[in-house]
Amino acid sequence: QVQLVESGGGLVQAGGSLRLACAASTSIIGINAMGWYRAAPGKQREMVARWTRSGVTNYADSVKGRFTLSRDNAKNTLYLQMDSLKPEDTGVYYCNLVDRYYSNYWGQGTQVTVSS
Repeated sequence: QVQLVESGGGLVQAGGSLRLACAASTSIIGINAMGWYRAAPGKQREMVARWTRSGVTNYADSVKGRFTLSRDNAKNTLYLQMDSLKPEDTGVYYCNLVDRYYSNYWGQGTQVTVSS
């Protein structure tokens, strides 16, 4: 069973930055995918940024040019650098990992609130 622990959420003013971190309890080398999703109030969970084993990183159109996904394999950690934050970025951010056996894991979520 893989555990994912998110950190880095908080309250920030519009235009500010936050960096989220997702630490996995297993090696992230050889996994199939890892990424961040978010659930805004009253909305369904949506993909924000996702890395796949093919080497492709996908971003939601709404965050392209503002958010950057990165990994530290030595620390088994995925990061999401979020710059130029907007109030519409507010939500609970969840880390997701799809392991080499295609099992799906989620973190507990971290709240991001962007004030206008």
